[in-house]
Amino acid sequence: MSEQPEQPEQPERPERPERPELPDQREPARPVGLGVVGWLRWGWRTLTSMRTALILLFLFALGSVPGSVYPQRSVDPGRVAQYFKNSPTEAEWLDRLWMFDVFTSPWFAAIYLLLFLSLAGCVFPRAVVHFKELRKKPPAAPRNLNRLPQSAAFEGDLTVESVAAKLRRNRFRVVTGTDWVSAEKGYLRETGNLLFHVSLLVLLFAVGAGGLFGYRGNVLVVEGDGFANAVAAYDRFMPGQRVSAESLQPFSFTLKEFQATYVASGDKRGQPLDYSATLSVQDSPSSPSREVELKVNEPLDVDGTLTYLLGHGYAPTFKVTDGKGHTAYEGSVACLASDQATYTSECVIKVPDALPDQLGFLIRFLPTTVPNGAAWVSVFPGAANPTVQVFPFSGDLGLKSGQPQSVYQLDTDNLKPLGKMSAQPTPLNVGDTLELADGAGKIEFTGVKEWISLQTAYDPGRVPALIAAAAAVLGLVMSLTVRRRRVWVRITDRKVTVGGLTRTEGGGASFAEEFAEIVTMLRGAAPSETSQPEDAATAIDREPVSPSNRSSEE
Repeated sequence: MSEQPEQPEQPERPERPERPELPDQREPARPVGLGVVGWLRWGWRTLTSMRTALILLFLFALGSVPGSVYPQRSVDPGRVAQYFKNSPTEAEWLDRLWMFDVFTSPWFAAIYLLLFLSLAGCVFPRAVVHFKELRKKPPAAPRNLNRLPQSAAFEGDLTVESVAAKLRRNRFRVVTGTDWVSAEKGYLRETGNLLFHVSLLVLLFAVGAGGLFGYRGNVLVVEGDGFANAVAAYDRFMPGQRVSAESLQPFSFTLKEFQATYVASGDKRGQPLDYSATLSVQDSPSSPSREVELKVNEPLDVDGTLTYLLGHGYAPTFKVTDGKGHTAYEGSVACLASDQATYTSECVIKVPDALPDQLGFLIRFLPTTVPNGAAWVSVFPGAANPTVQVFPFSGDLGLKSGQPQSVYQLDTDNLKPLGKMSAQPTPLNVGDTLELADGAGKIEFTGVKEWISLQTAYDPGRVPALIAAAAAVLGLVMSLTVRRRRVWVRITDRKVTVGGLTRTEGGGASFAEEFAEIVTMLRGAAPSETSQPEDAATAIDREPVSPSNRSSEE
């Protein structure tokens, strides 16, 4: 093999000198943060977006659910107290989360205010845009109408003025050119959408105004007793932040009679049929009295202040004579039902003025009493055979200790039972007297009355809220039923081309029928005599129809 010649050595390439850095060359600037203004702008845009409004509206509805699940102090404080008695640990945790005061809780108020701001920031810019849109004229007709989703062509002796007049009679907004007509309608769709959102805003504002300038109060009234609309007369009063004692309407009434009707026989025996309270009402101190029948869902209305009938119960009357022979107590005592089916009720009498020792009584009231072995029970909620079972005590009632006490509870820890206690003592009929042991006195069962629980409410936002709710329904119907559509007509010689376009998704089928009616109207024929409009391809390929042929076809 022949040896290959050696390759000459390549000279070393000189190193390329480094390119000197230009004096004006600078590092790229780092991105700058949003800053305070940028973050505020971003937060406002996020809050006023439609997605945020829907989320807040969902949270608003979700936050209202506990208000219907758990009893509320503002509506039924008795049920709240019973909840604490039955489940004290659970009730304590629920109370920390404001479950018994949902609609006055801080978290519900936060959702409410954020929803109000979100709707306001969303609605007002859209209202401005819609107002500008209403002032715009419909756009000019396109050059080729056959390319639109709906189109038709025919020959006829039509003018721009005659076409515009026919479309105006169909409530179209019309703009004309030299050989074309542009028509549009359906703006009520966006108007209804805005009406719905504005109504929600007004509804929230009305509810807020009612919370500021309105008030609610609960009171228990026994037959024969009166009530005056004053702060001191309420058992529980919940005023708005802008309510004072002078804000209350100065009316008063007396409960003359309460009548409860029950089913007397059959499978539904004992179920309530009707509740009716007869009131003698004075709208003001100088007004004459008038008689009003108060029923469930039929409140007493005095200049916008409504008084509702919430519940009822029994109030047996007693006369207590102490060991010195003095009348220490005489009157009625309200009992709370422990059994809603039979209205077996329990109540407490406290006699701090009795001598030589204070007296306390636990009372069990039986509306319709029958013996059940060694026990006594009630079998009907009506007072057919009313009796009471009395459990007497003596000693220090603890009223001077400064600790608050419930009128429906008796603390017997520091009290001494009077006589031998039995779980089922012999009941007393109306007019019977029980002599107390140790010469402590006696108690007489003198009669039976009934009591009613009332809620008085004044809400200045009630009527605006009702109007806003009705307007919201109207706006929703408009936004769901009205379609935005446009129609254009071009007239070239004797050829008339009609094109249509709907701007609402899902409205193509209904607009096709409307478009067919518009074409029929322009051709001047009855709907039954006119064929459906042609699509673009058929309209282009169709040969012109002479006047004689057109008349024979029609």
